Amino acid sequence: MLRMPRFEVSCPESLPEALALLAESELDTRVMAGGTDLLVALKNRLEVPQRVVSLARVGGLDHVTEQEGSLAIGARVTLAQLGASDLVRRLAPALGEAARSVASPQVRQVATIGGNALLSTRCRYYNQSHFWRKALGFCLKKDGTLCHVVEGGKKCVAAASGDTAPALLTLGARVTLESQHGVRALPLLDLYRNDGIANTVLRPDELLTELVVPAQRPGHRGAYEKLRVREAIDYPLLGVAVRLDVDPDSAVVTDVDVVLTALQAKPRRVARIDSLIVGVPIHGEAFEAAAAQLGLRARDQCHPVANVPGDPEYRRKLVPVLVRRALLRAAGAA
Repeated sequence: MLRMPRFEVSCPESLPEALALLAESELDTRVMAGGTDLLVALKNRLEVPQRVVSLARVGGLDHVTEQEGSLAIGARVTLAQLGASDLVRRLAPALGEAARSVASPQVRQVATIGGNALLSTRCRYYNQSHFWRKALGFCLKKDGTLCHVVEGGKKCVAAASGDTAPALLTLGARVTLESQHGVRALPLLDLYRNDGIANTVLRPDELLTELVVPAQRPGHRGAYEKLRVREAIDYPLLGVAVRLDVDPDSAVVTDVDVVLTALQAKPRRVARIDSLIVGVPIHGEAFEAAAAQLGLRARDQCHPVANVPGDPEYRRKLVPVLVRRALLRAAGAA
C-alpha cells in the first residue's frame, strides 16, 4: 500500500484567505482543487509538501460565462462541467473535446480545468513509485542527477501531458494569476516553459483563478485528437488540437492553428502552415490534400524521445495521421 507523507491541510473559506496562506513562505505548500494528480504524486513521494491548501470551500472559481462571444472559465470548473457545457461546445469545440478526452468519467467529475492547465510534466522514469525510482537511481526531475531518457542529458525532457492546454492555445486563451501582490494576466502561451522540471512561470505564492477564451472569428471550427493506449484513463502519447477559421460565405479557410502536446515539456505550435491551407475550400479533394501536407509538415517539426510510454518513432509517424484527422473533423469532412 502506498501511503501519503505527513502534511498539514488548510481549507480557506475565501480567495484572500487562500492567497494569504500561499504567501507564507516558511512552509513548502501545494494547492489542491480536484486532487486527481496531486494525491497520486503524494503517494509516490513525487511531492512531499509540508502543507496542502484545499480550494474546496473557496467560492467564485466555478463559473463558465459568456460576454460578447468571449468565455470566462473559473479555474475550479470540473472537466465534466466543461465538456458538457453548451457554451463551450458552441464557442470552443476543441476545448470541449479535449476536456471529454481526459481520463475517465469518474476522474472528470473531480478534476478541474485549472489543474489540467497546470499539469506537471510526466515521464516514464519519473511517474513511478518511490521504491521503483530508488532502484533506478532517481532522475533529474526528482532526487537524482541523471536523465534516463537522454544519455548524458543535463535538461529534463519530461513531457507536457495536459489535454486542454493545446486546445486553449489554438483559441488564444489568457490566464489570470492572483497573489497578495496583485493580479497577473498573460497569454496562456507565456505561462509555459520548455523545462521538464519547472514547466510554468507560476510562482509559489500565485493561484490560477480564471481562463479567458476570446471571441473567435465567424466560421470558427475546432477539433482535438488523442493517441493513447486505451480510450479511457490514459494520458496522451500524442495530442493534436486544431483551429480552422472558415469564411461563412465562401467556405474557404481564412486561418489555421495546430498545437501538439506530449512531445516536449510545453505544447508545440506547428510553424509555417498558413500557405498550405489558407484559401482552400473546406469541401473537396483540395482540402484533403492540404490537410495531408500540413500533417507531414507537422511531423517534420516533431522529434519525440522515449519520455512517455510508446515507441518514439511510432508516435512521430502518427503525427500526420492525427493532424489530418483533426483537420477533416474540424472541417466537417470526416
